[in-house]
Amino acid sequence: MTSPTFTAAQIVADTSVSLDEGLSGATRIYFIVGDPIAQVRSPKGVTAALRAAGRDALVVPAHVAPDDLAAFFAGVTPMRNVDGVIITVPHKFSAAGFCTSLADEAAFLGAANTLRRGADGGWHGGMFDGTGFVAALADSGCDLSGKRALLVGAGGAGSAIAQALVNAGVASLDIRDNDGARVNALVERLAALGRGAMRVAGSDVAAESFDVVVNASPMGMRPEDPLPIDVSRLPATTFVGDVVTKPPLTPFIEAARARGCKTVTGTQMFARVCDRMVEFLLDDAV
Repeated sequence: MTSPTFTAAQIVADTSVSLDEGLSGATRIYFIVGDPIAQVRSPKGVTAALRAAGRDALVVPAHVAPDDLAAFFAGVTPMRNVDGVIITVPHKFSAAGFCTSLADEAAFLGAANTLRRGADGGWHGGMFDGTGFVAALADSGCDLSGKRALLVGAGGAGSAIAQALVNAGVASLDIRDNDGARVNALVERLAALGRGAMRVAGSDVAAESFDVVVNASPMGMRPEDPLPIDVSRLPATTFVGDVVTKPPLTPFIEAARARGCKTVTGTQMFARVCDRMVEFLLDDAV
């Protein structure tokens, strides 16, 4: 595998990287698929990272509704110049079903956020939202070992973050989600790992009793969204994270900073996830 000459985090910050040079019939295509899609930052950052690694590549956004995902894969799988697909909301669970093989994290969760073309012509899926988010926490000085964590959201990103928090050694993890069946299934799966206490959190959970609080739900993407939890009593020692990238500073993050909390934004998470996605896409081995 060819390593990038600079990281995705640097590329996100460097808007001078040119993305419109050298396109030809030999350019390899990568799609990023979601519904909606306008909020994603991956096309420019991942394109730049792939080119920095020497790959003649272009990442193209595709707005695909859930009912049309099968038709999308039926169309792109025969395209021999399509080498990968990045998956975003709400397709991460569904995308795993279109893979012929899955990396360990994706197999455990039944979800994937990055697919690369396998030797058999099918798709090999990986999942990097969790490890990327935990890496962003570490960048900000958060040692998760022995911490009490609260996670809001048990979707694709939330499930991956939950697994990564457990693997990083949290003492306990409480998870809140509006989908009762989904959150119960995730807690049961994580509890089977035998690492720390796993619980379903109620809507009235007291966030101030946790060391780490993470929003992995879409709340914060729209101006009218409520905060995912009540931050009014958070101590300044709490680490607070958010997966939402647009706006870059969500009301949740701003409110946590007003309390003196250290924070990790969706943009910081994206940079670390992007590093892992690019490495995966450039790896020819399944």
